[in-house]
Amino acid sequence: MIKQASALVALATIVALPTTILAQQADRDVPPAGSMALSELVQKLETDLASELGTITDVSWDDDGFWDVEYRNTENREVEIRVDPASGEVQQ
Repeated sequence: MIKQASALVALATIVALPTTILAQQADRDVPPAGSMALSELVQKLETDLASELGTITDVSWDDDGFWDVEYRNTENREVEIRVDPASGEVQQ
């Protein structure tokens, strides 16, 4: 009886573990609470980078907790930056 109970607990743990890992991964797939709206972030970048910004070409969320932003500068060179989702500040 004890062996069966131990086996059931072990099985439940094995079954639940991938769900827990997927839930943690899903939490990293979206900006955290308190983040700026993407439209606000783009507007801030347009203001802050006005002298060098040509066109924003891509914005994507990375699993490290930052926005990855790609843009072409006024000299048409591609630039990639990481942006803090809460403050909108470019990270070095």
